Parts: sequence; structure tokens; C-alpha cells
Amino acid sequence: MFGSVREDLQATLDEIRAAGLHKPERVIGTPQSATVAVTSGGRPGEVLNFCANNYLGLADHPDVVAAAHEALDRWGYGMASVRFICGTQEVHKELEARLSAFLGQEDTILYSSCFDANGGVFETLLGAEDAVISDALNHASIIDGIRLSKARRFRYANRDLADLEQQLKEATEGGARRKLVVTDGVFSMDGYVAPLAEICDLADRYDAMVMVDDSHAVGFVGPGGRGTPELHGVMDRVDIITGTLGKALGGASGGYVAARAEIVALLRQRSRPYLFSNTLAPVIAAASLKVLDLLESAGDLREHLAANTALFRSRMTEEGFDVLPGDHAIAPVMIGDAAVAGRMAELLLERGVYVIGFSYPVVPQGKARIRVQLSAAHSTEDVNRAVDAFVAARAELERESAQA
Repeated sequence: MFGSVREDLQATLDEIRAAGLHKPERVIGTPQSATVAVTSGGRPGEVLNFCANNYLGLADHPDVVAAAHEALDRWGYGMASVRFICGTQEVHKELEARLSAFLGQEDTILYSSCFDANGGVFETLLGAEDAVISDALNHASIIDGIRLSKARRFRYANRDLADLEQQLKEATEGGARRKLVVTDGVFSMDGYVAPLAEICDLADRYDAMVMVDDSHAVGFVGPGGRGTPELHGVMDRVDIITGTLGKALGGASGGYVAARAEIVALLRQRSRPYLFSNTLAPVIAAASLKVLDLLESAGDLREHLAANTALFRSRMTEEGFDVLPGDHAIAPVMIGDAAVAGRMAELLLERGVYVIGFSYPVVPQGKARIRVQLSAAHSTEDVNRAVDAFVAARAELERESAQA
């Protein structure tokens, strides 16, 4: 049977490559950091890393690594169980309490990933008599989580408040029992920030709850690094915050839902990814607690990240590149053609800068880009070297195009 299936799958893979949409996986032989060693899938040797979510540079921080070593000795390697059976340790409860306090929420529940967290919310909270109103550019995990729910689905154009209000009106007029507006805090492919104050205003007007996936914000956005609700002054108005421990908060894995106490209590009883997945490894929980300790005095890291971001964005604009506007550490360099974006990423790697070309289905057709992600671990020299490499790679692309 697999013979014919193999041929079909191979034909699909060939089409992906021919369209310039193939996504190679490069292998690195070092810890995640501002500089990594590529061992396969590109130029071997040390390269500047501008494609990780390591916003604060904590993925290889010595204090975080030390906390992980200590946790292995104290708590062991893994739980081999789910939470409600025998998979809950003191370290898990401590992390949930610390995240609740940090994010200004009543309670928090840990998941193995933020993808699972988003996958476990909607089905638990919403039924066929309810409505979910989702931003068109929300993360795939939100989209998939909504699909698991029987709630009526409404979608509004990205950050379009007039469209959001229209969808809220339709949901209300349709008799929805519960209404939940859900948005990314920061949209990962664009670096755009959701207008949370205005979203909360509309939610109040139409008696809706608000949910924010703040994976690309917690740790470094807002005066205290508490994310987009803090940035917009609505920490007490957002009902549900989902996020990850796998980006700014140490970069390992794991996710969470921080929310009203009753919401978290119901998730513990009914959320399928929580009930049927192994507990977050204790070493990650302990290391995440150390990250939260470091965030209390991480103002200098956030300031350095902001300076790196401003420098990269301003220099790239001066050099004539099309960088989507904003001040987030996600700085998308728009290319358009998928094959060209992939080729530019290859040329940049040859020049010692590791970035990735993003194309369909991760971004819309014709909107291919290189998503540059700045880190507090980068030096000013690193940022300038990256811009110079972009200029050189563009010149090489132009030469190749002229010769074709």
C-alpha cells in the first residue's frame, strides 16, 4: 500500500522544493546564544544568530544552567505521569504561583507547550451556544484550538477595531451566551502589537472576555517585562493570558495559562492537553523560577534589547530595505518572492549571519520575508555586522539576477 502513497508524498515534496518553499533544518553544535556553530545545513563554523526567540539572551545564562543542574539532583529528570495522577511536585506549584504574581493573574496552570495551552482553552470554556472572535493573523495554535471547540467562530481583520466591533455585534445579536475575543499580544510574523486597551474597551461594551497569547512579549515588553497587557495598562482587564517558557523565559519549552481563578480551576478538570500530557519536566520548572528571579533586575537587558532593535531597524531602513514598521525585536525584512528569500538567507549564512526565510504557508503567498530577531545577547558590533551582511547579500543577489 505505501508504494503509491510514497509516490504521492514524494511528488508533493518535489513541488514544495520547486516552489522555493522547502524549509531546511540546520544543525547547530553549541548552546543557543548570540553566536552558534552550524555543523550541517549551511556554512560550517561560528555564525551570528539572528533567528532565535532568545530575546533576553537567557538560554545559556550561567545562573539558569546552574539552577537546572541543581534541579536534576533534587527533583529528578522527568515525572513519568500526568498532573492529577502523580505528576505534581512542589516546584510546579511554586512556578504557577510565581507566574500568577508576575502576570497579575489569580492563578496559573502549566502545559507542556503554549501550543497545548491554546489547544486546551477553547474546547473547555466554550460550547455551541458561545462565540469566539479571533484576529485573522493569530498564531496557528489559536486557530487549531478554536477548531476543537464547538463555539461559533468570528474573525476580524488584523488589529482592525471597526471589524472587531462588527463581529462582536453579530455574535451578540446571534444570542451568544459567552463571547471571547482572542488575539496575539505580538504577531510573530510581523512584530505588530495588538491594541489591547481598545480591544478591552470593546469587550467591556459587548460583555466579552479577552484572551491574549503573549508568547512574544512576556519577559521584555512593558516597563517590568510583563508583556503587552502591562504595556497598554490593562493587566486587570485581560481575563486569560497564554504564553511560553520557550522564548524570552529561558528558551526551553513549556507553556501556561494565567487567568481568573475559576477559569484555571475548570481547565484543571476538563482541559485535555493538561489531563492527558506528561507534566512539564521539573528541571524546566526550576530553571524558569530562576529566570523569573533574573527578570526582577533585567532592566538593563530590556534596555539593551531595545537599543539593538532600534539600531537594526534604523540602519536597515537607511540602506533601503523594506522593514515592517514598529519597535519590537521581531524585525521582518520583506522580500516577496519565496525563492529569493530562501536564497538571501543562504547568502547571509555564507557571510556569517544565521537567519531564516519565511514563506507560505507560514506567511501568505507573495509575502515571503526574512524575520530577523534581535537579542540582548547581541553586541552593537553584532548588529552592524548583520546589516553589512544584508547589504552584501543583496548585491550578490542582484549580480546573480543580472547573469540569469
